[in-house]
Amino acid sequence: VTDKLLVRNNVLENTSTSSATSVTKSAATSATSVTKSAAPSAATLHFEVEDTGSGIAPEEIDTLFEAFRQTETGRKSAEGTGLGLAITRKFVQLMGGTITVSSVLGEGTIFKFDIKITEADAPEIIAKPLRQVVGLEPNQGSYRLLVVDDTKENRLLLVKLLEPMGFEVREAENGAECVAVWESWQPHLIFMDTRMPVMDGLEATQAIRVREAQQQNSARPRTIIIALTASAFEERRGEILATGSDDFVRKPFTEEVFFEKIREYLGLRYIYEDLPQSTTVCRRAKGIDQKSDSFFLAELTAMPQPWIKCLYQAANELNEDLVFELIQQIPNTKAPLSEALMDLLSDFRLDVIVRLTQSLMNDS
Repeated sequence: VTDKLLVRNNVLENTSTSSATSVTKSAATSATSVTKSAAPSAATLHFEVEDTGSGIAPEEIDTLFEAFRQTETGRKSAEGTGLGLAITRKFVQLMGGTITVSSVLGEGTIFKFDIKITEADAPEIIAKPLRQVVGLEPNQGSYRLLVVDDTKENRLLLVKLLEPMGFEVREAENGAECVAVWESWQPHLIFMDTRMPVMDGLEATQAIRVREAQQQNSARPRTIIIALTASAFEERRGEILATGSDDFVRKPFTEEVFFEKIREYLGLRYIYEDLPQSTTVCRRAKGIDQKSDSFFLAELTAMPQPWIKCLYQAANELNEDLVFELIQQIPNTKAPLSEALMDLLSDFRLDVIVRLTQSLMNDS
């Protein structure tokens, strides 16, 4: 069990592209093998990407995986951004693996990485009935949920999702307002955006946890806090949980994941409605090849130059939260661009966003 789309669309593609373009200008080939573990349900996937190009100088090996660093050959080719391998290493680490590189000048380069996997039991891979939450089972009491986000449209989206299910919902547009509402209203659960003005979500979470510790002798129950973030990197996850968040949901999230988190932490029982198979198409399964460079360039050209520069900088810094916020600023009249960029973000292709926006800035 692993994220095959992440491995295929990002790790292998980034490694192959970086190997063939930024390093050697030659074709790259990949191979995969599996080693069984002593545990019957565990195994290790071995990946190897090899090219037969000019290779990498020994003094450049140590900096190869640093963001925005390219080999001398890569700089001379004037292709790539130096992001591909940095992103690749992040994803391999997220999946519990490591990536190594060996190279001989004049002969080529080999990238290797291993990923620990578990075999899915047969019941896990049988298609489950598709169903949608339509309400709460009766006689469970009332639940207060607080939605905290500085973007009004984001708050309205969650409110419209939660209120019809029978939840009591309130909103806050920054961390300071969130703490005030928490004090007076005592919500059972808070969905907390991590990036906000005045006081961000992490600061608000810490403030609430401090106040809860000061009130530990009271009968007031501990509030569940679920962070909303666009970041997928492990160090960001650790930072979020260290501030006192119980969990986090990565943007953009699905309705199913959203309701499952509520069920998990509040112990609720839902009423479900079965859905026809044809109504659920995995958005990510479409891949990012649906839109060509010409589409992106034509659509992005119509956006304000300061916005393009901000998007470039955010993607360049691997700041997924800010990229998400910038995509949210795209007007409804340009929905295809917004959706296409969100697909890139969902597929962790910040390198593509960097390349597209950089070309527009170079032209300006």
